[in-house]
Amino acid sequence: MANTSTTTKTTISSKGKWSRLSKYASRIYFILIVLQVPLFRVQCRSGTCTTPLQVTSSQLISSNIFPLPVVKGLLYPGAVINGLIANMTAPKWNDLLSIYNLTDIKEASAVTDLQRLEVLAGSYFCVAGSLIGILKPGRMSMFGTLLVIWGLVKEGILGKPVNTDPENAVFVYPTMLLALVCALFSVKYDLNKVARSAPAQPIARPLKSSSKSKLR
Repeated sequence: MANTSTTTKTTISSKGKWSRLSKYASRIYFILIVLQVPLFRVQCRSGTCTTPLQVTSSQLISSNIFPLPVVKGLLYPGAVINGLIANMTAPKWNDLLSIYNLTDIKEASAVTDLQRLEVLAGSYFCVAGSLIGILKPGRMSMFGTLLVIWGLVKEGILGKPVNTDPENAVFVYPTMLLALVCALFSVKYDLNKVARSAPAQPIARPLKSSSKSKLR
């Protein structure tokens, strides 16, 4: 019983540490996505995209899935950070579409996005997972990140789709590794199975030989 109680306490303590780890990982992942830290470089509908939010925004605006102010609200925090880093000025709200080359995005061809469905779908999951993960960490961020990585590997190594312009070749930044680690650690794993494991069975002792009692 003592061993079972000690194991349960250790499991509960480990569960608490893992819960805090997933919470911190989700917050770091949220910062990477919302502040638009460059993770990759790939051709997209608006030209060249370096973050999942840029890929998602061009698709949301062209398809009118969300109102334009909502999409601009997602883009604005990253635009402010990038503007302060570049020239110490914050961009104006009305200039967001021109900054991200989204002014005429509805007239742009959708062939580029359709050729990179893994990156497009993965970017949707990355953005949605980063927002939902602040409230409740889950597997959406991990699934989206792995899907984006597969799309980048598919284009960079397998050459699908074929890219004839070396300047527009797919590129992965080192920050992609940080995003992957955060996405993996943001998943809450069930550690209750260890606590609910069956108690150890008593070990049967061998019977003493009856020949000794006969000799006495």
